[in-house]
Amino acid sequence: MARSMLLLACAFVILASSSLASAAIVEHTFHVKNLTIGRLCRQQVITAVNGSLPGPTIRVKEGDTLIVHVFNKSPYNLTIHWHGIFQLLSGWADGPNMITQCPIRPGTSYTYKFKIINQEGTLWWHAHVSWLRATVYGALIIRPREGHKYPFPKPDKEVPILLGEWWNANVIDVANQATISGGGPNVSDAYTINGRPGDLYPCSQNKTYKLTVEQGKTYLLRIINAALNNQLFYKIANHKMTVVAVDASYTNPYVTDVVVIAPGQTVDVLLKADQRLLPIMPILPNFNDTPTAHKFYSNLTGLVNGPQWVPVPRDVDEHMFVTVGLGLDRCAANATCQGPNGQRFSASMNNHSFQFPTSLSILQAFFFNVGGVYTPDFPNNPPIKFDYTNQNNSNNASLLFAPKSTSVKKLKFNSTVQMILQNTALLALENHPMHLHGFDFHVLAQGFGNYNPKTDSKKFNFVNPQRRNTIAVPVGGWAVIRFRANNPGVWIMHCHLDVHLPWGLATAFVVENGPTPSTRLPPPPADLPQC
Repeated sequence: MARSMLLLACAFVILASSSLASAAIVEHTFHVKNLTIGRLCRQQVITAVNGSLPGPTIRVKEGDTLIVHVFNKSPYNLTIHWHGIFQLLSGWADGPNMITQCPIRPGTSYTYKFKIINQEGTLWWHAHVSWLRATVYGALIIRPREGHKYPFPKPDKEVPILLGEWWNANVIDVANQATISGGGPNVSDAYTINGRPGDLYPCSQNKTYKLTVEQGKTYLLRIINAALNNQLFYKIANHKMTVVAVDASYTNPYVTDVVVIAPGQTVDVLLKADQRLLPIMPILPNFNDTPTAHKFYSNLTGLVNGPQWVPVPRDVDEHMFVTVGLGLDRCAANATCQGPNGQRFSASMNNHSFQFPTSLSILQAFFFNVGGVYTPDFPNNPPIKFDYTNQNNSNNASLLFAPKSTSVKKLKFNSTVQMILQNTALLALENHPMHLHGFDFHVLAQGFGNYNPKTDSKKFNFVNPQRRNTIAVPVGGWAVIRFRANNPGVWIMHCHLDVHLPWGLATAFVVENGPTPSTRLPPPPADLPQC
């Protein structure tokens, strides 16, 4: 009997060791400093990681622990956000400036450490201070853990495709000038693929990114929109693509000749090189082709019972109707502002224009119970109801001026939140890519005009909706998302157009701790940067 018990105990040890062996510690070091780089017939100083644009690609497997040592050798304050990572019980590593941490000052360092839990696919990392993410960004690829496979045929090769923007200027100066003037920032001088402008730009013909493929082979393209301010269309001449994942969530295969991708989003596609390879340009949609964009977004569905699939939570605890859009802030006395009507551009959610704290991060204030940093009064509904998408209201002064505040929404642990995100027509009709930190959400429905609860609620997809961390709220339209707040901490939700974030198009969720030690946020690491 004793011998049998000993053998049984050994078997349990072996099984446990086998499970642990499938996870690894992946470690990187980021040296962030100035780099002189040639683009568009000139030399430009940029801020970059490890001397490259884009920065290094991080490759991990589900279950791994990622450690990244960041040494800030640049002249600017810096944080790094791991875009789309859940950060389960590791909210201190999420990275948004003054939300979960104070910035890494020039000449100092900070180590990010977190575990990759229940996620597979393509995500990315980027700076989260001012406009530094124009050049401080890179891919973060999560493969299935050992013994697990993709839910689609294994490709012959995987290729990150990072779409970005380029300025013939210091991007911090561009952002600062817009802040000073109160107007819109200068638009970029070029779009880039993997850091390189296309061959139609000056001095770029021999510096375009090129991917050599073999006829008949299949390639997994991991497409990331790292651009600051533009939704983009992506095509390959004479080829179809099969979408298999978005925002690191698997989808039912969707065949298309065009991919639509908003800032912050990722799309994984399978490309079979099955055509005669000629260097010809694809015919792209117009930059404002809303019907093409809506067709793409609304045809994506989640892969039910695929890896990491999560069913839609059915019982809702918090119902939120949130308006998102532009507005104005009053120009200071004796100043000249270049926004509409001589005022400053602003933006808001539910008539609250978000203002970042300066003395302490919101997460520190929450964890240490420090008052005066934020107010838990973000409303579930807009204070004024109006015809949200009627362009006759575009310059209605009574609707344009939202007060500045650090207003957040408190959520009970494990509560389910449904948000109706309603775009407005104030000042302009725009697409707003809204990114939620710390969670994925199900996209139940999306459409145009003002959301109608009687008719539009009948369109909800509870069976196989797509899961995302960034939703492109349609131009002059709405989107309905739902998520479970099962991760304690502070999680910002903001527009991923960098022109809109400093204007105030954001709020934050403060998710309370759970009832057990395993559902409570641990203390901050000893080297957490201080303000």
